[in-house]
Amino acid sequence: MPASARPLPAEFHVFDTTLRDGSQQEGLRLSVSDKIAIAALLDELGVGFIEGGWPGANPNDTAFFQAMANGQLKLNNATLVAFGFTRRVGMRAADDPLTAALRDSGAPVACLVAKSHDRHVEQALRTTLAENLAMITDTVTHLRSEGQRVFVDCEHFFDGYRENPDYALEVVRTAAEAGAEVVVLCDTNGGMLPPWIGEIVAATGQTGAQLGIHCHNDTGCAVANTLAAVDAGAMHIQGTINGYGERTGNADLVSVIANLELKYGWPLLPAGSLREATRLSHAIAEVTNVPPSARQPYVGLSSFAHKAGLHASAIKVDPNLYQHIDPVEVGNDMRMLVSDMAGRANIQIKGEELGFDLSDRELAAKITDQVKVAEANGYTYEAADASFELLLRRELDQLPDLFTLHSWRVFTQAHEGQEADTEATVRLTAKGQTQRVVGEGNGPVNALDHAIRNSLADAYPVVSRFELIDYRVRILEQGHGTDATVRVLIQTTDGRRAWTTVGVGQNIVEASWEALTEAYLYGLIHATSPAQPPAVTAEEPQVPAGV
Repeated sequence: MPASARPLPAEFHVFDTTLRDGSQQEGLRLSVSDKIAIAALLDELGVGFIEGGWPGANPNDTAFFQAMANGQLKLNNATLVAFGFTRRVGMRAADDPLTAALRDSGAPVACLVAKSHDRHVEQALRTTLAENLAMITDTVTHLRSEGQRVFVDCEHFFDGYRENPDYALEVVRTAAEAGAEVVVLCDTNGGMLPPWIGEIVAATGQTGAQLGIHCHNDTGCAVANTLAAVDAGAMHIQGTINGYGERTGNADLVSVIANLELKYGWPLLPAGSLREATRLSHAIAEVTNVPPSARQPYVGLSSFAHKAGLHASAIKVDPNLYQHIDPVEVGNDMRMLVSDMAGRANIQIKGEELGFDLSDRELAAKITDQVKVAEANGYTYEAADASFELLLRRELDQLPDLFTLHSWRVFTQAHEGQEADTEATVRLTAKGQTQRVVGEGNGPVNALDHAIRNSLADAYPVVSRFELIDYRVRILEQGHGTDATVRVLIQTTDGRRAWTTVGVGQNIVEASWEALTEAYLYGLIHATSPAQPPAVTAEEPQVPAGV
């Protein structure tokens, strides 16, 4: 019977391992304060268990558990879990320092990793199959006798089952009989496919053990494999937020939870928590300093973004015609992209998003044609909402007269053995006052930015908060060499939100100037206007030196 046709098991575990398995991702480094911050966000999401790391194995994890034991963070929804290995070969669990670290961690639950693949036992542990079973029994019974709940992760279980099913199943039975509350079947190499997972989990369920699932994403099937295990009877799911993990990552717990809540109808999180998934997913990405993927299911920036005109026409009638759920269910939002693929419906919906009435069919068709011509010339509005709004305002005669640009120039000079000096001069009129201001900077764009900021500062002091945070250039006609047309995207922030503008030209400085002036115009419009549209956010690197 598929899981969607049966009720939620009486006790179903949502187990997050971001702080342990997720932190093994290449380039991801978490300090103790980072781990505490992420644990607080996971607890807010409402997961049942948070695996904090391996106490005793490294100073960072040991310090994290000490901080938790000292009350630095109080968990309201989750239970803290300490990860470790079964006791070492030839030792008693009671005498093993690493087992003691688990026992003394302050975590109510210990999750032990145990070998379940016979070749790993003999070649990696360099011991006998019988001794491996004894290690499992001794460690589980010892920790249980000390008052801890115990879960056991059967490492390489699926590969081991395919080579020696009798021994893999014996490991599961041994762990359960010793007192393990859950025996977790791990696709450690990430090489399984959903039908294989379902078949093996179902067969293992005959042992009578309470089973969990832990999948890596090397085949791109980690989420699907997790759901296949649930369909086969697993009542404990492990994963990481945003799919963090070594190699290609782990099962993305956000997607797994959303699928089980919204597709299976299982209320796994506290009421209303799933609606915070997008915010919390992105907040954790901020802590890890790993930019969120725009294409991540459910919570990505592009998850509910529509570009084709056919889609937009249908969405005007009923948004659900081209969306599998209401984005609000996961705290996300529908976005209408404006591009050369856009039809009149795209433009009308996008205009409504920005607060403009484009119900006039002729007006909407005219703007649609303008967008298509502009994009044919190299502009892109799906990545530059701010420039699209300015285009609308110009066409609707709603562009306020905040400043008038008269001229600009950039001068760069360099002497042998010295760094180049760049100076920009801008002449403009704002609030009836004409100024000619010089700005210096590290490159022409930086110098122009300083010059226009200084020119506007007297009339509009708010520009002191504007900061250019990203600058991207793309060559559009690659066969034309240095005289090719270029497109520049500039992202600016006022400290509360960010917006993106676009400029195009054969002169890279001219294209940059167009994007830069639009950035200041858009920022001033919304700094002086009571209406505040949604933020245009992105996770991008800072502007490179010399721009």
